[in-house]
Amino acid sequence: MNESYSDKYAIYEDVFDPMKYDRKARKTRKPKAAHTPKKPRQAVVEEIADVQGLEGGFNTTYHPGRFETGWLLESLRPFYDRAMITDVLARIKGGKEANVYRCEAHPALDVKLVAAKVYRPRMFRNLRNDKMYREGRQVLKENGKAAKANDHRLMRALNKKTDFGTQAAHTSWLMYEFTSLQTLYKAGAAVPEPLSAAANAILMGYCGDEDGAAPALSEITLERDEAQALFAEVLRNIDIMLQHGIVHGDLSAYNILYWDGRITLIDFPQVVNSHTNSRARSIFERDVERVCEYFAGQGVDCDAHTIQRKLWRRYNARSAAETAADLSRLLEQPEE
Repeated sequence: MNESYSDKYAIYEDVFDPMKYDRKARKTRKPKAAHTPKKPRQAVVEEIADVQGLEGGFNTTYHPGRFETGWLLESLRPFYDRAMITDVLARIKGGKEANVYRCEAHPALDVKLVAAKVYRPRMFRNLRNDKMYREGRQVLKENGKAAKANDHRLMRALNKKTDFGTQAAHTSWLMYEFTSLQTLYKAGAAVPEPLSAAANAILMGYCGDEDGAAPALSEITLERDEAQALFAEVLRNIDIMLQHGIVHGDLSAYNILYWDGRITLIDFPQVVNSHTNSRARSIFERDVERVCEYFAGQGVDCDAHTIQRKLWRRYNARSAAETAADLSRLLEQPEE
């Protein structure tokens, strides 16, 4: 019987098989892949659909304009990947620094709609006098924590305005808005609920309905009685901000939403630290002046100078009391 070539030399293959005598070779030999049962066809189809959805299927009801293409969906993709939104429905506000979009919330959030604020790319942003607001503020990182002052690489990049430094400043600006919302929402202020932050966007509670977003106070006329009540609510929120060392920095009827008889304060990236910014009081007074201008036009009797003086005096008294309490606690501590 004729033997094939492979049959004829099979014995030599067995004799000289290194795995038979070389213990080291046996250790390094790759094990055979474990057998996995074949998946049902439907499971395979569903997996493919999921991958396509993440990699190329974040198709939205809203069609981005030419200037938005390329950065809008990329900015919102983190929220999609985190199962927080399923669709972008419409742009509800456009601005120099950012646009706001109405999004369909993922069922896990237990709400139907959320708002996504997307900061424009640096070439589109026009932050005027941002140095005035940044005075006394630490640089915040993507996790919301302050960068170390001895991070010389970061500080040099910020001073020289390199690409890295510009991006770090951009991140810090965004995170000040997000962390301020977190602080104020927890304190009971009338602000949107902060849900999540990404490199270029913030996801928050939505004010409005499916047909449209809540209008700003600047767009509506109030009855005098309602205007009086809402004015008191605005002052309550200004006081809460001061309690936490925050001055809005750009408060006016344009940044206060109105919906179902209630107000919501928005737009906090330029918040000022009332303790460390030398211009905090003048910026605070400008905020109060603008608010009073609107409500005076709605029939509310308000004296901006009196309100400014009383609120700031209350803030200083509270700060002094807190300082005294801290000092008292320090003195009460036993020496080691």
